[in-house]
Amino acid sequence: MQSPPRFVLRQSTHDLTAMAGHAFVGIALHRFAEIARRIDPKFPVRQGLPSSQILTSYVGLLVEGKSDFEAIEGKRGDRFFQEALGLSNVPSAATLRQRMDALGVPGSEAVDALLVPLLKRGKAKFSPVSTGHVPLDIDVFCLDNSGSHKEGVGRTYAGDDGYAPVAAYLGAEEGYCLALELREGTQHSAKESHYVLERVIPRALALTKARLLLRWDSGFDSEQLYAAALNEGAGRVDVLGKWNPRAFDREGCAVAKRGDADTVWMSLRDGKRITTWEVPGRAIEQKDGSAVHLRRILRLTERTTQADGQPLLFPDVEIDGWETTLAEPAETIIALYADHGTHEQFHSEFKTDLDLERLPSGKFDTNVLVLSLAAVAYNVLRLIGQQALLRKDAPVRHPAKRRRLKTVMQEMLRVAAKLTRHARRIALNFGRRCSAFVVWHDLYAAWVAPEDAIAAAPSSA
Repeated sequence: MQSPPRFVLRQSTHDLTAMAGHAFVGIALHRFAEIARRIDPKFPVRQGLPSSQILTSYVGLLVEGKSDFEAIEGKRGDRFFQEALGLSNVPSAATLRQRMDALGVPGSEAVDALLVPLLKRGKAKFSPVSTGHVPLDIDVFCLDNSGSHKEGVGRTYAGDDGYAPVAAYLGAEEGYCLALELREGTQHSAKESHYVLERVIPRALALTKARLLLRWDSGFDSEQLYAAALNEGAGRVDVLGKWNPRAFDREGCAVAKRGDADTVWMSLRDGKRITTWEVPGRAIEQKDGSAVHLRRILRLTERTTQADGQPLLFPDVEIDGWETTLAEPAETIIALYADHGTHEQFHSEFKTDLDLERLPSGKFDTNVLVLSLAAVAYNVLRLIGQQALLRKDAPVRHPAKRRRLKTVMQEMLRVAAKLTRHARRIALNFGRRCSAFVVWHDLYAAWVAPEDAIAAAPSSA
């Protein structure tokens, strides 16, 4: 077996980058989201970097999977980072922190306004479910910030000390993020969520012409939220939510079903059976005084033995329910809700791939802004992945309908290139055996195409 050679280590005088993918981030922020035009007039400064460049710098860190402010210090001598993101200079860690503290919640609201133009001009496509609806999934998840004294940290439903942000994702496969709003750890899922719907549903309607299917779990089971969704939906939104049984008498229901000769039971295995039926749901009052009557699908699961065959002393009874405006059969309703679980993968990408499990600031308002910028970074990476890494000539990976953000970082962002300057032009020279070059080149050409080509392109499926 041949042993590896001893390499001679030298520091080159050439400009090299290991993150050529920042070129995509710069285009997405400046051309699609128009960050300078939309941010700087709202937050003017007398001296120093424009507010848009402060925010752009932090997005540049997030797409590398770095969330702490101190990571910007490693970019201060990186000329490509500065040029690719359109920065006049790279801020120090102290400046980045102070300026983001100053922007706070108003800055977060301005950043949220970038999401629709970013996805629309970036030609994002949103795949539908079997009914033709484009799903809009709302959910709360936990960020574990145990052992810290940050503002807003509290005991979450997961039993950890941290935060409980609410997120909204659009598309059956893609999961583009339309909102990522920070909440205190002790806040209940349904509290103030009607305000979230008032912000998110118009964004979704602006991005697709298809009907929306709004899905949520039992933590959002509230007549107020159903009313808010239907009122904001302008006749283009259907709702599918998990029903919260609260004080429902499961044992009494099971006894009644066992004694009813018309009950149809389905055996899943020895000692486990289910029965499904439908009852009228709640009547949701609309702004015009009319009422929308929901359907309630109920499923009773009875177990007399455990999965390993061990008999139970008493039958174990579970009740599940779903309320919806859809007219599809019960089996379809249950299957559509089961697909809602895909969003858990999107939560994990924020926490691990973007390194946002523990938020970087001790100030709640600053962390609100951090999560808004995280939604922008997430969508930029998702755009890159959906438009480049699902092609047959993309770097070899297992077949998939969506690439994880970490994969996008590995295959499209962390690509080495040599910078050369000639005749007032900057060239990125990739390695001879760069497996991503073809898809990288094609996507870059598409993103820098003439403005009319972007404006004329369809924004949704």
